Amino acid sequence: MTQRITLADMHKVVAMMREAAQRHVMPSFRCLDRADIRSKSGPMDIVTVADEATERDLTAALQAAWPEALVVGEEAVAASPDLLDGLAMADLAFVIDPIDGTANYAAGVPLFGVMVSAVSGGEVVGGVILDPICNVAAVAARGQGAWLDDGRGGERRLQVAPAVPAHEMAGNASWRYLPAPVRDVVTHNLPKVAGSWDFRCAAHEYLMLVDGRCHFLLFNRTLPWDHLAGWLIHQEAGGYSAHFDGAPYRVTDRSGGLLYAPDRASWQALHDLLLTMP
Repeated sequence: MTQRITLADMHKVVAMMREAAQRHVMPSFRCLDRADIRSKSGPMDIVTVADEATERDLTAALQAAWPEALVVGEEAVAASPDLLDGLAMADLAFVIDPIDGTANYAAGVPLFGVMVSAVSGGEVVGGVILDPICNVAAVAARGQGAWLDDGRGGERRLQVAPAVPAHEMAGNASWRYLPAPVRDVVTHNLPKVAGSWDFRCAAHEYLMLVDGRCHFLLFNRTLPWDHLAGWLIHQEAGGYSAHFDGAPYRVTDRSGGLLYAPDRASWQALHDLLLTMP
């Protein structure tokens, strides 16, 4: 059974995220000691004390507001992978990425974000991406549009970029994580688009995409805390996305890649340009 989540609900989540970021993320930015950073699965997969404290605060706040909800945090899953098993069947669940772009954050680079998504009955029903530096947040609830909260009481509707031919598109292809055969094809074809860049931060890449400031994103890894919020916001902003084989993205998917474009025809043209070896 899908539980209705409103934009008002997601704005409550924005307030929780801002409070947690002001308490933990921003005070520690560029103030971390070596002992405050540790590696998880490898040198590029790190966690900081700020990640852990932010996730604890958000988990407590979400559980206080929605006591019946399952809360799935990236760091909690790192400790207890079985937490993910309940996500698809939960009447209501929240998924937390306490700091997306942790490598940037730990290096003092101001490109990082906080992301929370709401899932009900296996469907993504809400999403928020917060930029703690500028205090702006992209917010969406299923069927209710996508909006930019400017942090000063103002709000405007988000809309993806207009469709253009594939060779005129600009965006990011996160090729580093692609399997070797696909990576070779994408890196060969990437010069055919108008421009590409990499922020090492999905949160900021999504913020550009949903506000019409770029045309496409391409990812290989599809972990829920990295993509559920951005996927819904992009959809509510009018965009189209799918796995590399054209299948729709589901909350349980962990592979298959993701390609985002302004509309379905643009998606197909970009797919043909980037993922097909001439």
